[in-house]
Amino acid sequence: MKALKISTLVMVFLFALGCSSEKRQVKSPVDELVKQMDKEKNFSIILFDMDIEEKTFGDDIFKHQYKVITEKDSLPTEQTTGWYNVSKGYFLQNENNMGMEVASKNEGVLSKVPSPPGYNRYVGNERYGNWSTGSDGNSFWAFYGQYAFMSSMFGLASNMMYRNSYYDYRNNYMGRQPYYGQVNNGRATFGTYSAHGERANPNFTKRIGSTSAFKEKVNNRVNRSSNSSSASGSRATDNKKSSSFSNGSSSKKSSGSSSGRSSRRRR
Repeated sequence: MKALKISTLVMVFLFALGCSSEKRQVKSPVDELVKQMDKEKNFSIILFDMDIEEKTFGDDIFKHQYKVITEKDSLPTEQTTGWYNVSKGYFLQNENNMGMEVASKNEGVLSKVPSPPGYNRYVGNERYGNWSTGSDGNSFWAFYGQYAFMSSMFGLASNMMYRNSYYDYRNNYMGRQPYYGQVNNGRATFGTYSAHGERANPNFTKRIGSTSAFKEKVNNRVNRSSNSSSASGSRATDNKKSSSFSNGSSSKKSSGSSSGRSSRRRR
């Protein structure tokens, strides 16, 4: 009887230890980056790149890379992190968010709701630009000359910053749910499978061949990983593979490189 009680206590302890471990593994690389920048008043974290490292044996490795934008003397600067391993669940949660801002802080207010890059602080902010009218009669955001590099930094073209769409985001989505813009020819304006995704990180498109090929790869590898996990027990892969962004590439003001739900409103 005593041996049975000891065995039961050991099992309970191991179960509790496992639960505790799972809780520790909930934190994502974005959570860690946000924690590192706790004293920053303004920043933006963009999901810059994503990939799946395929394994013949064992679980595939799901990977993220981020672009981090901070301000130095009120001037936005950027860094690109190394690659991070993320869990399959977190990868799927953000499958549509490449090129999107997945976390930001504006004047000390933190948001983790995915949004078009720059929309939470820079687009619509008259400190950085103004609304102009194009030849087609549509009003779009134009950065001032000294901030023109920000269009490249965020991978934005003028037709991705129309005034009506921006205010649709501000009034109906900001801080509440992800915003992927209008849908044209079956593609949202923003996100992994959008024209903006290709513009924000052209190397991604070169590497995967096509967005449909990447979509198929995600489906195939996730299904394979699910089957493997069912057989061997799930393992968390949220542990970071590379050093933090502070040890990443050097800061720079501009970058030549860097679909989900969408608004139904028309601009």
